[in-house]
Amino acid sequence: MANTYLLEVGVEEMPAHVVTPSIKQLHERVEKYLKEQRITFDSIQEFATPRRMALLIRGLSDKQPDIDESVKGPAKKIAQDADGNWTKAAIGFTRGQGASVEDIEFKEVKGVEYVFVEKHIAGKTVAEVLQGLPAVITSMNFPTLMKWGYNNLQFIRPIRWLVSLLNEEVVPFNILDVEAGRETQGHRFLGHPVEIAKADDYEETLNNDFVIADQTKRKELIKDQITEIINENNWQVDWDEDLLEEVNNLVEWPTAFAGSFDEKYLALPDPVLITSMKDNQRFFCVRDEDGNLLSHFISVRNGNTDYLDNVIKGNERVLVPRLEDAQFFYQEDQKLTIDQYVERLKKVSFHDKISSMYDKMQRVAVIANVLGKQLNLSDEELADLDRAAHIYKFDLTTQMVGEFAELQGIMGEIYAKLFGEKDDVATAIREHYMPISAEGELPQTKIGAVLAIADKLDSIMSFFAVDMIPSGSNDPYALRRQAFGIVRIIADRGWHLPLLNIQSEIIPAFENAEINVSFDLNKNSDEVRSFFLDRIKQLFHGQKVRHDIIDAATDTRQNDIANVLEAIQTIEDHKNDDNFKEDIEALTRVLRIAKKDNRPVNELAVDPNLFENPSENKMHTVVSELLKEDKQTVSENFAALRTLTPIISEYFDENMIMDKNEDIRKNRLAQLSILAHQASLIGNLDNLIVK
Repeated sequence: MANTYLLEVGVEEMPAHVVTPSIKQLHERVEKYLKEQRITFDSIQEFATPRRMALLIRGLSDKQPDIDESVKGPAKKIAQDADGNWTKAAIGFTRGQGASVEDIEFKEVKGVEYVFVEKHIAGKTVAEVLQGLPAVITSMNFPTLMKWGYNNLQFIRPIRWLVSLLNEEVVPFNILDVEAGRETQGHRFLGHPVEIAKADDYEETLNNDFVIADQTKRKELIKDQITEIINENNWQVDWDEDLLEEVNNLVEWPTAFAGSFDEKYLALPDPVLITSMKDNQRFFCVRDEDGNLLSHFISVRNGNTDYLDNVIKGNERVLVPRLEDAQFFYQEDQKLTIDQYVERLKKVSFHDKISSMYDKMQRVAVIANVLGKQLNLSDEELADLDRAAHIYKFDLTTQMVGEFAELQGIMGEIYAKLFGEKDDVATAIREHYMPISAEGELPQTKIGAVLAIADKLDSIMSFFAVDMIPSGSNDPYALRRQAFGIVRIIADRGWHLPLLNIQSEIIPAFENAEINVSFDLNKNSDEVRSFFLDRIKQLFHGQKVRHDIIDAATDTRQNDIANVLEAIQTIEDHKNDDNFKEDIEALTRVLRIAKKDNRPVNELAVDPNLFENPSENKMHTVVSELLKEDKQTVSENFAALRTLTPIISEYFDENMIMDKNEDIRKNRLAQLSILAHQASLIGNLDNLIVK
């Protein structure tokens, strides 16, 4: 018989951002538990609201399958003494298996006799298995935890009710003093406690009690209601998916409505209005057909249409103080100059172990200049970059950003334009924060991209220099995200910068600019390099590139991130070529033998007078040409190296590398080491798995 089981965990209202991850986690844990218990099922449907997490599991098997197994015990010589009596080892083994010594059989395994017991384990019923769910529920992890009463259990919010129904029957269990049953709670204000007759009735029962338990259906209803409002008014809405998700997880019975505010507030910059409405009130902004913000908003009530006019007036009334504050800050902030705000940054700490925010900007200005020159920026671009780098944090000391921290950078751009800064300088102030997430938008301007790299690079090097290195899941200053952002910007732009060893260029630049740094940038420089290489690995793991390809290209002496990225992509692009295996095997043979030569590459010299075979001269000619051509890209270098496969094979066929004559041996090792050095620009090809 196929069974349907309903599990509902009712709690006090959860924060909106926790609802979706929580139901996903419960789903994963219950699914894993059932599989471990050998209970089959057809599907698991999720339900989630601010006050509940529920799963409807369909097609459950009646019971676990029985298990017949032959359990191996001690060897016969240990199980019996010299007189054939059973030893304590044998007696203990059988007792542990729920059997007796009369049940023992002897079987030979690899020429040795062992004790065996044939064991039959009857499968538990599905109801018995489901009674183990409390341990699954209470093992869940959350970003914040609560304790209530005198209990030690920690959960996202206090558990208030539990529903556990297998078809029509209650599967009893309890968590603390809450007994599982069939009674659930309807809407907090519109509903009441209600009993569920059978598991399949769950969604309909709650729907009749003003709860739309299916989060997907609830979200679609919200979108439909908002669409109806904007169509009636000929508006457009900013469909912010994050906001829609948050609103969806704040309500159980949504009713959308429109409100308005005084048109005088439209004089505020759009980001200020949007932030005031979205982040503080969870309102959707509306626009006219030309995309201009209107003095209206759309919100969603957790309830029905009763007294909706009062709800609208209340929301309008709550919004006014926020807009008044924003208007006041906007006007007051324009009474000072950028230089005055920059001066204030001397008293704003970047980190107490590192420096003030002002000092950070001085360092970033130098780093940006180093990077800008390497990228051949024009004199005008370098001047604009320098200006942006010396002021880009100024908005942190404005009243607007003090109140709305999420507007940092955004207000910097707005104020910079108001104060007469050039557009590319103002844009760079906003773009230096990008990307703000792993998949976030990248800077669109050249100056913004350089400033973003310089700012993030300074943070990474500074924290590493004072031994504040991310470990495990601990990364309080988001250094992994910043390093990943740098890698993404470089991948997007194809810029060649020696960032894996940039300290060697930055330290002299600091000295020339008379920038006093209180920490040693060379400290943990190897760790900084590895940190960036790990972010490169992260990028390509996300693209499902093979581990061995990533490991080969990141095990490199390259300092240019773009070249490492190109090496991975080049190998990935050619891994299925007809001659790929043969070419890699030839090159890795060179790499392995070259390891026997410990001389630095700049001390290596090949003497043609010591050649004994034509293949030595041929190898010398083609490698010399390869070095002379100075291939410009990694892919070109890789293609050139692959043409050497027949020459390498001929070389190994004709020559004994470790010749007894020391001069000849060193000469041949030098030939191979020079070639290996060129191949190492791709990476450690020895890490590649070729079949």
